[in-house]
Amino acid sequence: MKEHSYFVYIVASRSRNLYVGITGRLIPRIHEHRSGSYEGYSAKYRCNRLVYYERYQYVNSAIAREKQLKGWRRDKKLWLIERMNPAWIDLSERWWKPVALYKWTPEERRLAELRRRYQVNMERSLAADQKKDAEGED
Repeated sequence: MKEHSYFVYIVASRSRNLYVGITGRLIPRIHEHRSGSYEGYSAKYRCNRLVYYERYQYVNSAIAREKQLKGWRRDKKLWLIERMNPAWIDLSERWWKPVALYKWTPEERRLAELRRRYQVNMERSLAADQKKDAEGED
């Protein structure tokens, strides 16, 4: 059985307008934001820089997280972004460059490791919550 991944992400404009979204295909979705081919808020305000994302195995978990983030005030979203990406680096920038031309900066390596650790902790927390929910249903 194929394992699926779902992503909750935040894209931002240069002036830091924010858009929270969900997708099962992160790279094509971010390409749509970057090209402006996806109409709506993100195109209107040019939210085309990926500044934050989380990966989920289950679509229900991703939907719940997207709803949670959309319900947060702006300052809480800024806190979340700055905790994992304090320099507001476009996390998708390297996706569009040939690998041979792209060199990771020390800051990008550090942020990648932070994201990896954060994702592992989020997945463990979600698994524990789902286990508690399942045990409560018996």
